[in-house]
Amino acid sequence: MLAPTGRLRLGVYPGSPTSLMRGAQPGEERGLTMDIGRELARRLGVPFERVEFPRVAEVLRAVAAGEADFTISNATPARAREVDFARPLISIELGFLVPAGSPVSAIADLDRPGIRIGVVQGSTSERVLPREMRAASVVAAPNLREAAQMLSSGALEAFATNKAVLFEMSDNLPGARILDGRWGVEHLAMAIPKGRDEARPYIESFAEDVKASGLLARAVERAGLRGWIPAG
Repeated sequence: MLAPTGRLRLGVYPGSPTSLMRGAQPGEERGLTMDIGRELARRLGVPFERVEFPRVAEVLRAVAAGEADFTISNATPARAREVDFARPLISIELGFLVPAGSPVSAIADLDRPGIRIGVVQGSTSERVLPREMRAASVVAAPNLREAAQMLSSGALEAFATNKAVLFEMSDNLPGARILDGRWGVEHLAMAIPKGRDEARPYIESFAEDVKASGLLARAVERAGLRGWIPAG
């Protein structure tokens, strides 16, 4: 049920420690989905296959279509209509990254006419942020790499997503700052395609085991995931 092709296909997108971070050498990829997915494949006794997409929206579409078997993502009610989620593993604060030299010092300063806030196309932030920021403009970038370029070039005054991604972006943008506070919280959970109901108890048990055994904590540390809080 979990690996109907004989391989566990892990749906991932690059640039996020919750999904896929590339290593210095081939085979050194890390990320929450990669590490937890590898362990799930090991326990199932099947090989794993990385199925990579440019952004999270395409990963979730692949899982919903049965073209990927497993991912870890923000478990929103809208997404739960498309895929089945286990109970959340961790939560991550949502925040804003501003470039070097930005005069913006607080989240409240962003909601003004003329302020352009970037999000990734198809992300939860693209759907939710306009309800939080009524005066600023929300601009969709095609992926995280393009978003970083837009921020550094001055095409954006800020970029919004979860802080795990923002910390990774700030490491490669000298002088960039993550603003204090948060505008929301994401709840990350394992996701599988709908229609695999017989596998759901196993996934729920596996989710609880990776938390209790310390595997989740080790995967979080290896991924370098920052800005997270325990799942409620």
